[in-house]
Amino acid sequence: MTLFLFLGLAVGPPGFDLIPADLRAWYDLLSVIALTMVAFLLGGGMHRDTLLQHGRAIVVISLTIVLATLSIVTIGFVAIGLPLGLALLLAAIATATAPAATNDVIHQSGVKNGFTKTLRGIVAIDDVWGLLGFSIVLVIVAQLNGHQDFAGLALAAWEIGGAIALGVAIGGPAAMLTGRLRDGEPLQIEALALVFLSAGLSLWLEVSFLITGMVVGAVIVNLATHHTKAFHEIEHIQWPFVVLFFILAGSSLDIGVAASVGGIGLAFIVLRSAARLAGGWLGATMAGVPRVQARWYGAALLPQAGVAIGMALIAAQRFPDWGGQIIALTIGTTVVFEVLGPFATLYAIKRTAREGSL
Repeated sequence: MTLFLFLGLAVGPPGFDLIPADLRAWYDLLSVIALTMVAFLLGGGMHRDTLLQHGRAIVVISLTIVLATLSIVTIGFVAIGLPLGLALLLAAIATATAPAATNDVIHQSGVKNGFTKTLRGIVAIDDVWGLLGFSIVLVIVAQLNGHQDFAGLALAAWEIGGAIALGVAIGGPAAMLTGRLRDGEPLQIEALALVFLSAGLSLWLEVSFLITGMVVGAVIVNLATHHTKAFHEIEHIQWPFVVLFFILAGSSLDIGVAASVGGIGLAFIVLRSAARLAGGWLGATMAGVPRVQARWYGAALLPQAGVAIGMALIAAQRFPDWGGQIIALTIGTTVVFEVLGPFATLYAIKRTAREGSL
C-alpha cells in the first residue's frame, strides 16, 4: 500500500504530473468502492465459530485495546495542544492494525499455543471495532465543528443505526442467494453487485458505508451456506480498485506539510505504542488469560497498514482543513509500524512460547 502511495506521489502533480485530471476525478468513487470491499471482508472475520472458539478473551482484549487507544491518544494530543476534533480523528486512526502482517508472523513463527490462537481471533475482528469507532468519531467531530442540537444528534444516530439496518437488509437476502450459488455461476458479478449495492445505497441514504459493509459481511458469513464463495470473489477482484485507489490517493498528497508533523508524528508513535501495551495488558487481565501472556498482546498488535491510511484519506475528505496534516502523519507513522511492528509481534510470540515452557 505504501509503495502504491509513493508511486502515485511520483506520477501525480507533486511529481511528474502524468495522471490526467479526468482520471483523478475518479478518486472519490474508487475510495468508496475499495473501502467498502475492505469493510465487507473485515465483517467476514466475525464468524460465530471464531468468536466461540476463542471466546471472551477475543472480545475483551480487542475492545479494551481500541478504547485504550482512543482514550490515551486523544488525551495525549489534547495535552500537547491539538484541537479536540483533530486529536479524536488521529486516535481513531491509531486503532487500525494490520491483520495480514500479524497472521504472516504467526505462521512464520511456527508457534501454536493459546497466545497465538487468541491473537488470530483478535486480529480477525480488531479492525472491525476500529472501523466502527472511526465511523462514530467522524460523526462526533462533525458535530463538534457544527451545531450540537437535537437535529445533529438525530443525524448521528441515523448515520450509524441506519447503516446497521441497511447492512442487515442487504446481508439477509444476500446470504440466501449466496447459499444457492453453484460453481459456474457468475460469482464475480454477484460479488460486485453486492459491494456496489451496499456502497450506493449507503451514499444515497447518507449512512456510513464502512459500517454497512461490515454488517453485510458479518451477516453473510454467519447465515450463508457457501459464504466463502462471496468473500473469495471479493478478495480476487478488490485489487484493481485498491491499486487505483492508493495510486490516486498518493497523487493527491501535499508533501509540503510533511516537514511540519515531525514532532506530532513522534508523539503519535509513542502514544499509540503506549496505548496498545496498556490496553493489551488490561484487557488480557480482565479476560483472565495466563499472566505470562497478558503483557504481550499489546506488543503483538503494533503492526499497522492500509486500513489506517484508508481511514486517514476519509478523514481528510471530510475535514479538509486538517487533511494534509492527517495524511502526511498517517503515512509517515504507518511506514514505521509496518517495518517495526512485525518484529514486535514475533518477539511477543517467542517470549510467550519460551515463558510458557518454563
